[in-house]
Amino acid sequence: MNSQYSSALFMDFYSLTMAQGFWKKGMNSQAVFEMFFRRQPFGGGFSVFAGLQTLLERIQAFVFSPQDMAYLAGLGTFDEDFLEYLKSFRFSGSLWAMNEGTVVFPNEPLIRIEGGLIECQLIEGMLLNTINFQSLIATKTARVLLASGKGSVMEFGLRRAQGPDGAMSASRAAYIGGAMGTSNVLAGKEFGIPVLGTMAHSWIMAFPGEEEAFQAYADLYPDRSIFLIDTYDTLKSGLIHAIKVGKKLKAQGKPFGVRLDSGDIHYLSMEVRKGLDAEGLHDARITVSNDLDELIIKTLVDAGAPINIWGVGTQMITGGTEAAFTGVYKLAASCNQEGELSARIKFSDNPEKTTNPGVKQVWRICDQEGMFLADVLALDDKNDGEVIEEGQDYTFWHPQVDYRRFQHRLEGKAIPLLKEHLRDGKPLHPPPSLHDLRQGLLQDLDSLDQSYKRMLNPHIYKVSITERLRALKLDLIKNFLGEL
Repeated sequence: MNSQYSSALFMDFYSLTMAQGFWKKGMNSQAVFEMFFRRQPFGGGFSVFAGLQTLLERIQAFVFSPQDMAYLAGLGTFDEDFLEYLKSFRFSGSLWAMNEGTVVFPNEPLIRIEGGLIECQLIEGMLLNTINFQSLIATKTARVLLASGKGSVMEFGLRRAQGPDGAMSASRAAYIGGAMGTSNVLAGKEFGIPVLGTMAHSWIMAFPGEEEAFQAYADLYPDRSIFLIDTYDTLKSGLIHAIKVGKKLKAQGKPFGVRLDSGDIHYLSMEVRKGLDAEGLHDARITVSNDLDELIIKTLVDAGAPINIWGVGTQMITGGTEAAFTGVYKLAASCNQEGELSARIKFSDNPEKTTNPGVKQVWRICDQEGMFLADVLALDDKNDGEVIEEGQDYTFWHPQVDYRRFQHRLEGKAIPLLKEHLRDGKPLHPPPSLHDLRQGLLQDLDSLDQSYKRMLNPHIYKVSITERLRALKLDLIKNFLGEL
């Protein structure tokens, strides 16, 4: 992990000024914050939660170094007593979160932070930066994967990523989102992601001709030869020379493939497949690249393009058309004057920005076959929390539109999604492998109806609240309106 981004100064300035205000006012009692997002990116019907393990590592490394302290003292904004407090600061709260690779939906808590008001406030910027970016890339990759018919997707966007940390974080998130590997060698080393690659046009151009270039590569890497055939002329030159070298590899019992990186991918892939098959090279794979995204891939798949591997770079590693994941971090509960933890609500002129108050759990409601039906936000008070049980009848309410509700008899499972990952600032579980996180996502996608996975105009998945949470929310709104 890059030490530049694990510094405690990796935060918004207002977090420090508010923290000093809380310190000077003696306001550092127990608080609960939640991170959620407001809308699905890419106009899609689902998102993928990613970045949790990175966040856990950054929270545990969150300290103010002597150099940090010297910088803060030089700003002239902070009192000596507050700076003294920061010198020994360590996060000592609890963190609840969904598992990475979970399919998620707007307005439900992905992360819940419990701790002193100051420590909860100080980690806001780092938390949102970490989760928002990785969730965006994991979501984009899952869309690419689905568009390909759950085919083989290679991530190779390092050169187009937003800086070194953007490349590393995106490679990690893309693997969770369903990519089979990455071109990023450092990500392979750090995260255990399979590293993949073909060749660049410069390899072919450095040799007297294409056949020599392909043969030299086949001699070096006989078990992983994929020839880039569009350097000069795809069909009249590249394919012909690839077939010559490919036949030699086939005679040795070795696999090979070709890659297209320009031109009309549908037409060329069809012609290349015909040419390979005519020479008996039926097992030769076709890889394509060239600024692909999920909509282009879906079009090619629907048109029957004979493509085996999709190489996706810029559009996947940067988020493409979507600049950011809309995650926010809001206070859900804090201590009242009697020292009791009390629900808090942000009330807005925009109904969609009015928050759901209190300490909450997210329950995933499934049918008898295990398919996801809805997510329900329920109160998760330590002494009087709600448990959604099989075989019971429930009324669940729309979180913003008060008159919208649905009745449901729970005949399948109800799964609590938020699990405790940090307690007293210490991890409770060993980190899972990225392979396991990736498999978890694939299982979630299989449990999500196709109507929510459409590329265009997907069905809206139900995220609802219980009757108790609705009553609490209405009471707080009435109390607030009564004070105006």
